[in-house]
Amino acid sequence: MSEAKDDLLYISHVVDSIKAVELYTKGADFKEFCANPMMYDAVVRKLQILAESTQRISEKLKKENPHIPWRDMAGFRNILVHDYLEGIDPEAVWDVITLDLPQLKESFQSIKDNWKGI
Repeated sequence: MSEAKDDLLYISHVVDSIKAVELYTKGADFKEFCANPMMYDAVVRKLQILAESTQRISEKLKKENPHIPWRDMAGFRNILVHDYLEGIDPEAVWDVITLDLPQLKESFQSIKDNWKGI
């Protein structure tokens, strides 16, 4: 696959992961999120997929979209993947869901909608 096709695939993974998180958490508040281990685990898994996908996007596309917090997503991915034994802070995960994902969805959906195979 070409780099451009790979980028489109990873962008699609990001958008799909965000939509899944939105579906899983629809109508839930932080207390419900923490009290439902299946919801929590499903969301963390989708966030792992999202973050891993962003790491595979080409440097060219990243440079063309400096408004996206690539470094923050890489750091969050490392926490999700490597800190699971010590426990991931549910409040940090909830903050990502409620504060960060809406803007990320908008950014990645825009890239996908305007895709020209960069």
